[in-house]
Amino acid sequence: MKSIFLSHKQLFENPLPLFRMIGPTAQASDLVLLTAPDDGFTLSDDNVNYYLSGEDCADRLGRDQKCDVCAVRPAILLEPGDEKLLTNIREASDIVTGELGSYPSVILESSMRDMAEKQYKEGTLKKTGASYTIAGEKREVYRLGAKQIVRVPVTEDAVTGYVQLSDGSAMNVGDEVFLEIRPMRWYYDEANKLLVSGKAMFAGLSREEANAYLKESFLEELLAEDDSELSLGQAGTSYHIAEHDELEMISAFVKADIPVFIHGLAGDGKSDRVKEIDPDVLDIELVNETPETINGRAIYNETNDEIIDIKPVWLVKLERLCEDGELHILFFDELTNATKQTQSVIFKIVLERFVNNRWPLPPNARIVAAGNDRAESSVAHDLAEPLFGRFAHIYIKTTVENWMPWAVSRRINPYVMEFLANNDLYLRTTFTGTEGYADPRRWEMASRILDSSGNDFALLEPIVGRETAQAFIRFFRAQEEMADLAKYTDEELTHLTVARKYQIAQQCLYAAEAKPKEARELVERLGAEFAAWFEYVLERKTEGTSKTL
Repeated sequence: MKSIFLSHKQLFENPLPLFRMIGPTAQASDLVLLTAPDDGFTLSDDNVNYYLSGEDCADRLGRDQKCDVCAVRPAILLEPGDEKLLTNIREASDIVTGELGSYPSVILESSMRDMAEKQYKEGTLKKTGASYTIAGEKREVYRLGAKQIVRVPVTEDAVTGYVQLSDGSAMNVGDEVFLEIRPMRWYYDEANKLLVSGKAMFAGLSREEANAYLKESFLEELLAEDDSELSLGQAGTSYHIAEHDELEMISAFVKADIPVFIHGLAGDGKSDRVKEIDPDVLDIELVNETPETINGRAIYNETNDEIIDIKPVWLVKLERLCEDGELHILFFDELTNATKQTQSVIFKIVLERFVNNRWPLPPNARIVAAGNDRAESSVAHDLAEPLFGRFAHIYIKTTVENWMPWAVSRRINPYVMEFLANNDLYLRTTFTGTEGYADPRRWEMASRILDSSGNDFALLEPIVGRETAQAFIRFFRAQEEMADLAKYTDEELTHLTVARKYQIAQQCLYAAEAKPKEARELVERLGAEFAAWFEYVLERKTEGTSKTL
């Protein structure tokens, strides 16, 4: 195998099927955010310019534009048999991804940063002997517990003086932070025997330097074995530590017959994940149930003068479902919204796998529950400690990044995907009880109404709320306006009247909320006078908004 730049032809002239589905833009890894020189226009919602082969580039908006400041989105050309090295292969719709190698890519989680920093300063942070080339400089790999980490400085070329990373952390220029080495996930183009990194992976190198690194050290560092783990394996240990996403973790506990509790906000897709594991899942919404409907009913038979216990309907359904011998899930949804009495009944079922002390659950039935925490629902109850202790607990956090593959597989409306890819703060908005609001489930509703109405944006407000719907409309209007205005060449701009230039500057002002960097870039081409006017008015508008709030 060999690592290469993508070509202009693969991306723009005759795009690979992969890019027709995912688009040509590339998000920046945390390593890129830390090391890419920022000229004020490099990053747009974490999208970044990246080198193509020859002298070509793809800009942050996915266009074939010349760019001075670029990151690297590597591709790997596979030789026969190399595809067997891919692990954790997944397929969603027609997109296939797999893992190959590891690379410093994500900031170390906040709970471990102080520990890492303390051990580093004390000189007790263990070195593994491995290293990665970062912005042309070798950086040592350390071990912190089970994690491998690399210490990386924040670029000196950040225009704003700080860098905001994927978890929202703001790092000042001159700081050094720890990145965690994670398995790298690649898009797999089987027809062309090609792997394409999901994100731009590294930056801080000129085209020539990046090309040399790809040819010489990149694959060696990407595929390097963890020496400490290797020595443990040679010593005869049999354990392993793997990366798992939420779905894989739920599935693992289900197979091991360990009850699972899934925590998450409304609309995070808790039940969808369960249905992916077992499409025939028996879903019981506990907010509608009572102890009697869960435990079954007792009926007095006057003829025989005896009490007859009748199985609950859900248990009969579960027994029929499990007759095929396959594993099937009994899903107790909204367990935190159930009354304490109902929770007590569920505890007995989870603990003993018997219903009403009489009827056993089928041996191939597996228990999964879900619910909201009290801070997220006014009608939620805390789980009693004994009930909480019977479950393995998995916490789901839906982000635009992990929502997008699902959206592609479900063929979510492309306008919805493009808006959220560039405006991730609108994935979820506050529930007020007086109008629509946004969450992942409601964006799916928005997708359906757009598909059925021929993309009538006026129908969004009842679903996602007035402010979000207006932001949605402004975003796409601004794109059209900016596209039209950007057609002016520099020579044409010099021949425009002063009045026309002010008119264009005014249009840029309208577009600034949705496309601030593009608007500022265009107005600067009009000249210093118009750029100064633009900044003045924009500042006054911002001050007025702050006072209103």
